[in-house]
Amino acid sequence: MDSIPDRIARVRDRVDRALGHAGRASDAVTIVAVTKTFPVETVRAVIDAGISDIGENRVQELVAKAEEVARACRWHLVGSLQRNKVTKVVGLVHLIHSIDGIDLARTVDRIGGERGAATRVLLEVNTSGETAKHGVAPDEARAVADTLVMLPHLDWLGLMTIGPASPDPAQTRACFRELASLAIDLRARTGRPLPHLSMGMSDDFETAIEEGATLIRLGRVLTGERGATG
Repeated sequence: MDSIPDRIARVRDRVDRALGHAGRASDAVTIVAVTKTFPVETVRAVIDAGISDIGENRVQELVAKAEEVARACRWHLVGSLQRNKVTKVVGLVHLIHSIDGIDLARTVDRIGGERGAATRVLLEVNTSGETAKHGVAPDEARAVADTLVMLPHLDWLGLMTIGPASPDPAQTRACFRELASLAIDLRARTGRPLPHLSMGMSDDFETAIEEGATLIRLGRVLTGERGATG
């Protein structure tokens, strides 16, 4: 059975090859290890193997693990965030990937203001158009961006998307390319650098890297299947 360090080493090799193929710098991408449903021992093993950015999908699981994991790391909320749970993550997480509308953005901004801190966030965009996915539609993103730049306690750093539930690699690439193109548009519109594109998961991260991802959210390819933690 492969160990977590072995899997991480292989993934790093694949990341390096994808970056080289795209002509990008070797340090252009950060791996966020998504450890949802795995125990804290897995999180510790991932950190010990050299990945210090840890992603969780559920607020309750993130909070519980953050209390138990005695390792230096940066927590990322990569799953959807309900407004009534914002108080649990503001000040705890390094980055919220999943701001999916103006109401949520305003709530995060308000709580941040109450706590005297700016919260790092990404705007989630539904580039696939699938109704099961969260995020603003691409043609709505400009209007949302106009609001985000007015919120003083949000540190808006870029965009996030989830690839389509499709076996067609061309469709996946088109979604990632649309996000990268939208980021260019929003940089010009807002004057913000928006340095981050969070896109790419275990099955499509190389394509995402080729299309400009700076954050890739990897679960199974790092941790193995549930119950086989290595």
